[in-house]
Parts: sequence; C-alpha cells; structure tokens
Amino acid sequence: MQRFRLVLWLLSALAVLAMPVIPSKAQIITITIAPPELPVYEQPAIPDPGYLWSPGYWAYGPDGYFWVPGTWVLPPTVGLLWTPGYWGWRDGIYVWNEGYWGPHIGFYGGVYYGFGYDGVGYEGGYWNNGVFTYNRAVNNFGSVVIANVYEKTVIVEPGATRVSFNGGTGGTPAQPTPQQEAAAHERHIAATPAQIQHVQMASTNKALLASANHGQPAIAATAKPGVFSGKGVVAAREVKPATALPGTKPTGAPMGTKPTGMAPGTKPTGMAPGTKPIGAVEPGTKPTNVLAPGGKPTGVTPGTAVPEKKGPAEKDHATLKGETPPKTEAKPRGGTPPPHAVQPSPPAAAAAVKPPPPPPAKPAAKPACPPGKTMTPAGCK
Repeated sequence: MQRFRLVLWLLSALAVLAMPVIPSKAQIITITIAPPELPVYEQPAIPDPGYLWSPGYWAYGPDGYFWVPGTWVLPPTVGLLWTPGYWGWRDGIYVWNEGYWGPHIGFYGGVYYGFGYDGVGYEGGYWNNGVFTYNRAVNNFGSVVIANVYEKTVIVEPGATRVSFNGGTGGTPAQPTPQQEAAAHERHIAATPAQIQHVQMASTNKALLASANHGQPAIAATAKPGVFSGKGVVAAREVKPATALPGTKPTGAPMGTKPTGMAPGTKPTGMAPGTKPIGAVEPGTKPTNVLAPGGKPTGVTPGTAVPEKKGPAEKDHATLKGETPPKTEAKPRGGTPPPHAVQPSPPAAAAAVKPPPPPPAKPAAKPACPPGKTMTPAGCK
C-alpha cells in the first residue's frame, strides 16, 4: 500500500513538472468602488474524502459585484493546493488576480478567507505520500469518515478583518514574502472546469448580487460546485456590528471595534444574575463609612475606643531593653472615641434633689432589775 502511494505521488509530481507554466492572470477592472466585506458563514460538510476547500469571494460582472460561494472541489491532480484569487488596488483601479493550483500556496493579498486561509499560507491540511491529511480544527467533516486527520489550532492574527482587497485605502497592507514570490513562479494550473462552471452559475443568480443581498448572500457556501440548492447550501450569518471573521465564531467584543460605553437599559455582562455591585447600599439602610445624623459614626458603639495597631518595632520596646516599662494612667472606661467622630453634647445636668431627714433615734432600752429590787436613778435597790 505504501509503495502504491509512493508511485502515485511520483506520477503526480511528474505530471506537475510536465504542465506548462501558466502565469497568474490579472483581470483589470476600471472601477473605483471597493468590493464589499467578506460575509460570515459556516462551512458545509465535506462531501467525500479528497475534496479541498475553495473559499468564496466577490467577483465583478456587468451588474456589479456578485458573490461566488465557497465550495468543496476536487484538485486537478494529486499534490496540488489552491491559492485563492484576490482584489488588489493598483494605480487608482481595482485589479482581480486569478487563483490557481500549484504545489505551494502563493500570495493572496493577506485576505482572511477563513477555514485555513488566514491571510498567509494554508492551515487546512497538507499532502502526505499522495494522500491529503486534513486539519480537523478548520474543516467540517460532518458524517464523512476521514482517516488521515490531525488537529492544529489556527490563531487569528491581531488586526485581521473581513476586508476583501489588498492595498489602497482600507485594504490589507500585506506584501508577498520571498516564499510566496517563489510560489508565484512555479508551474500552475488554472481553475478546473467545475470551478469555472461554478463562477458562471453565480454570475447569473440575481440573488448573489451585492446590490440585492447587501453583503449577506443567501447562498454563501455549497457542498459541491454548481449545486446552489438543497442540502449542503449555507446562508450568510448576520453579524452586528459587521466585524466578525469568516470561518470563526464571535467570542466577545468584535475585532477592530472600540468600546463606546453601555447602551441605555443594558446590564454589565461581567456580573452574575442577582449579584450586586461592590459598595451597593440596600434601600433603607445607611452606609457604614459616613457619619450618621448627630455626628456619630454608624457601626461604632458610642464611647468605644478604637484600638491602634502597632508594628513589631513599637511593641514593648522598653521591655526588650531590660527596662521597666513606664506605668500608664488608667483611662476612663470606654476609652477615647475615634478622632473622626464628632463628640456628642454632654447630657443636661439633673436637678439636685434634697435627701429626706434621717428618722429620730430611739431611746436605748433600760436594763431590767432582779426580783425584789426597785429601779432608782442611782440603780436597782
């Protein structure tokens, strides 16, 4: 099996070398209107193993810009990859640079087409001994069983946008790298007949005109070229504001936007339902960090001393030196009120009340005389 794959790969390589060199074609459009932003859509499931993804783009016709849906296509031969076309601003006009098949991914204007085409190169998969290996992180397999897969997360570069052209005002600032320049001079194959028919069908569909769909085509992607109805057709997703990227799911603030505050009636998104902001005061309660009417701080019992914290250097410094610590005078019970508290006014002095006179003293009891004796002033006789 391995030998068969190796032979198949060698035959494919020889076929590529035998192909004539087809330079990239540039379709000159004398128009100063920039193409619309790329719509946001989901990728339909791959129809069968061996298909490669061709991203959607805005083409131009007699009635203006129209959307060419992204689709799964079969490469013309084993070992080739699809470099998508792109719009470029040149000398005051927009120029369309055709896509092509080749052994390496070339320059496509730094446009973020999504699904592995993140502006530079292709992260959707690679050829390995005549068999294409797919990155499950950016390809939708659906229910199709794909044997050769791997997983590599594609990081969206900061500043990536949905702009669909390179150069000029508002376009991507990307420039070809030396590797992309070399790929541009390799032997290429133009779009396959299925791809060409796909574009022709899109050009005759009035619903795909930008003037009709306002940048959100109902047929944003298809499972196979030229199949614009039925299962496998995906519509563009509405995005507000329109700053999300194709092939990605929004996970927070849209890229390229600046926070403008909270709209009236909205609630903070960082709080769980039923929670209160820190420092919130319940209705009918008084804050504990302000003085209550009358000058007394709430939460502090009147007359209660507020202890002062001492650091380690201040604690029992006299005892550490072997000296007898000085005696401190006893303070009245209750201590000194906090310095920020307003001293309450002393209570009014109570009216003086004259104590009642003591009861008269009772005379001391006289001792009794023995029988036969009579009490006289001089005693018993």
